[in-house]
Amino acid sequence: MSAAHVIADDVEALAVAADPAAEASIAVAAATVTAAQAAVEPGGALFGVSGTRSALAALDLDRHWRDARTHTLHDPVRWKVQHTGRHVLNGTRPPRHGLL
Repeated sequence: MSAAHVIADDVEALAVAADPAAEASIAVAAATVTAAQAAVEPGGALFGVSGTRSALAALDLDRHWRDARTHTLHDPVRWKVQHTGRHVLNGTRPPRHGLL
């Protein structure tokens, strides 16, 4: 179920859920992890395939990877992966203080 679906499109299901905030938080965390991977991994692959010339300042290709990586550092996905895993495996609710 997508984050947008959990948050906006399925209000009735959220009302029945044990903890609607936890369900929405986990869905958003999973979407964030996927988006971060989709942003950073292709840039790394581009540099791997094209070699050192792709890092030339004149081409400015490193800017895209650097911007994506900076965004993932400001919103760390490693915690989102841990909390999502705990939720899926043990049913542990994510923190409710804005850290997920």
